[in-house]
Amino acid sequence: MNYQETLQYLFSSLPMYQRVGKTAFKKNLNNITALCEALGNPQNAFKSIHIAGTNGKGTTAHILSAVFQSNQFKTGLYTSPHYKDFRERIKIDGHYIPEENVVSFVELHKALFEKLKPSFFEITVAMAFDHFAKCKVDIAIIETGLGGRLDSTNIINPELSVITNISLDHTQMLGNTLAEIASEKAGIIKKRTPVVVGERNPETDGVFDQKASVAGSTITYAEDNFSIEIINEKLDHIVLDVYYLNKLLIKDLSVNLKGKFLLKNLISSFEAIKVWNTTNRRNRIGINTLRKGLLNLKKTANYIGRWQILGQKPLIIGDSAHNPGAFRILFEELNKLPCEQLHIVTGFVEDKDLDKSFDLFPKKARYYFSQANIPRAKKVAHLKEEALKFGLKGEAYEKVNDAYKAAKSSANEKDIVLVCGSIFILAEVL
Repeated sequence: MNYQETLQYLFSSLPMYQRVGKTAFKKNLNNITALCEALGNPQNAFKSIHIAGTNGKGTTAHILSAVFQSNQFKTGLYTSPHYKDFRERIKIDGHYIPEENVVSFVELHKALFEKLKPSFFEITVAMAFDHFAKCKVDIAIIETGLGGRLDSTNIINPELSVITNISLDHTQMLGNTLAEIASEKAGIIKKRTPVVVGERNPETDGVFDQKASVAGSTITYAEDNFSIEIINEKLDHIVLDVYYLNKLLIKDLSVNLKGKFLLKNLISSFEAIKVWNTTNRRNRIGINTLRKGLLNLKKTANYIGRWQILGQKPLIIGDSAHNPGAFRILFEELNKLPCEQLHIVTGFVEDKDLDKSFDLFPKKARYYFSQANIPRAKKVAHLKEEALKFGLKGEAYEKVNDAYKAAKSSANEKDIVLVCGSIFILAEVL
């Protein structure tokens, strides 16, 4: 098989959560355990940091990757889902896994796949672990896909576990309350392995504290120790003062990202680095390294999809916000920008509960509803009807690029065009 044929096999022959939904979600770790045992348990060949959370885990993973790269670590990074290129999921020092490596991995182990019937996600996780082991990375930053306890990535024994935050998302699989969801995310906490939680919440703190206590693991809450003051903001970066226990630690830290969502992720990352430095004294990360990593974060870690500037005059912003917590922050940031008229291109997947999200969407915006080219996409006619209940008015387009073109042609130079919702909506315009 060539590369395109290999992708077709992966996408069409195996259940893929992002395309078909919860039918692809495996309720145990049997397959990934069997897969990795057949590969010689590559996940045990490298050090790792494991990251879970409802929002911010991808950004936190990229922040840590950029910083470790700047410290001359050969750094693996596993994230999901991908936008345009499958290989976005598996990177070393910001470089995608080579196409020939994807092809050879699938060809070599296809008989095993046919026997075990793993999901798409299970194969990609095994592929990532195998790639990181063969390339002898110094550290791998591993982001969970969904939940934590039963996530396929949860067979690693990391140096550190990070849980960014908890909010309501994927409730049909993870639970209907914050405590239930936290219990699933807390599944990444391992015996005698330090854990960092980004945000405190009275509904979830007890869940994390109890899990850490049972595991004999130290737990720290990042927002107890770190705080940030914004000194300057531009469209594509911010300048910060960083405080540790209310004392100035880093002055004028320039970060190549924008958005309030970044602040909480930075705080989680700072606490993770502090814990890393405590337990890895020979490979400590200094402030100058931190500055270097964050100054060129997007390029260093090859980070796309969050507050991504797609055009100017009109300003076009692409963002992968897709749940209430992320939308709340996204619209707060948009409100800071000068704008005559906001145009929003959006679409969602079928199993997403949109009431709490649509309640946050600005009613004065013009909407361009669409559906991504995947089976799991919510039909655009139904989406438009649901949105209208919340006073959100606009036109429906069967194809994402038609909606995008309509928004751009309707906008003047002082307007803003926002593309958000399902990651697959954004993927089709990148």
